[in-house]
Amino acid sequence: MLLRHTNTQTFEREALTVNPAKTCQPVGAMYAALGIHGCLPHSHGSQGCCSYHRSALTRHYKEPVMAATSSFTEGSSVFGGQANLLQAVDTIFAVYNPDLIAVHTTCLSETIGDDINQILQKARDENHVPEGKFVIHCNTPSYVGSHVTGYANMVTAMVKYFSAQSSTKKNQVNLICGWTEPSDMKEIKKLAAEMKARVVLFPDTSDVMDSPMTGKHEFYPRGGVTIPELISTGDSKFTLGLGQFCSEDAAILLENKCHVKFDILKLPIGLKATDKFIVSLSRLAGVTVPESITNERGQLVDMIADMHKYLYGKRVALWGDPDTLIPLTEFLLTLDMKPVYIVSGTPGKKFEEAMHELLADKVPEAKYKNGERADMFLMHQWIKEEPVDLLIGNTYGKYIARDENTPFIRMGFPILDRIGHSYFPSVGYSGAMHLLTKILNAILDKEDRDCPEEKVELVM
Repeated sequence: MLLRHTNTQTFEREALTVNPAKTCQPVGAMYAALGIHGCLPHSHGSQGCCSYHRSALTRHYKEPVMAATSSFTEGSSVFGGQANLLQAVDTIFAVYNPDLIAVHTTCLSETIGDDINQILQKARDENHVPEGKFVIHCNTPSYVGSHVTGYANMVTAMVKYFSAQSSTKKNQVNLICGWTEPSDMKEIKKLAAEMKARVVLFPDTSDVMDSPMTGKHEFYPRGGVTIPELISTGDSKFTLGLGQFCSEDAAILLENKCHVKFDILKLPIGLKATDKFIVSLSRLAGVTVPESITNERGQLVDMIADMHKYLYGKRVALWGDPDTLIPLTEFLLTLDMKPVYIVSGTPGKKFEEAMHELLADKVPEAKYKNGERADMFLMHQWIKEEPVDLLIGNTYGKYIARDENTPFIRMGFPILDRIGHSYFPSVGYSGAMHLLTKILNAILDKEDRDCPEEKVELVM
């Protein structure tokens, strides 16, 4: 009800964010760490912080998220958390026996200035880390960046701690995957397997955050990139980063550390971005594109051609992560739809540059913004000024959809009130068909629901 009082006059805000289109860095770091097999994420801060990070992921993926915490008290907050972290490392390896502990910081530990690198080196020197086990870390202060930043920092830590160069190059391509669903990571691996391309995808949350019910609890599900695979990335012939915001830092570090050249692509969402991914992987891996993938592409193109009349000119509002929004905007333009309002809470100049390149000529009236003041309040103000035909974003847009009676497709993180995103991909040609089906269903359902009774048609 409060949203019905949103005013239509937009003005520059300097110190107020209302309903931000993001969450905090440690959530992203924890999700990335879960993409390593046998890894237990560790939140260096208070119990409340860890509980929030775990619950945010559990509510989205509908899976139990295991993570440890340094459990700061008032004393830790004053004198530092070194003793807590050293004790935690001992306890975790003794009780839960992971292959790896992935430590990320929080607001509290960052504010008091804990030197995690020094603490973990002390843990190794004093034999708190058993032989054959590992502890890695990244810094993720919640008051900087977003969950996307935290994800990128943990992925970069994987390269920092594990990637190693030997005397023998491997005939494989690294795929550094941006924040996507487990279903998307599985689809990327499926496409590579169909092409017979040898790849190392990291992180990889497939078969971790979408694991089956077997009747037996597995503390460490069978999925995730393995530590030997991460080590081997230093000998790969090339690296493809999928999503600039999440993968570029790791790709740059891998080149500087192990001399593995890289290229950064969009996440393969939609026709053009998937084309670029398939062509690049085919060239770099030295493999051909099989007929099965070509047929999938043809089915997508056929679906676009058949349904174009329902899509043409429809105005769309989007919000979420930049690595998702950029290829999604490109796909909507391919469908001759109009992405007119786009917001992302993740800062970075490259977002606005990408949006300008995509929209300046085709949708010159489009409004887009990212960073701290790019929030759902701003989005609603824009929609109040001039309505849209479709909303695409995470669950936090449902109130706008209800108040404005606008069709709404849930995509991105978090999705708290629907299921399926963990199991049905949005990447690749089949993912684009799935996404296109959801777009069409939302538009046509509203048309059927709202049209006069005498206008209801059996065949649309």
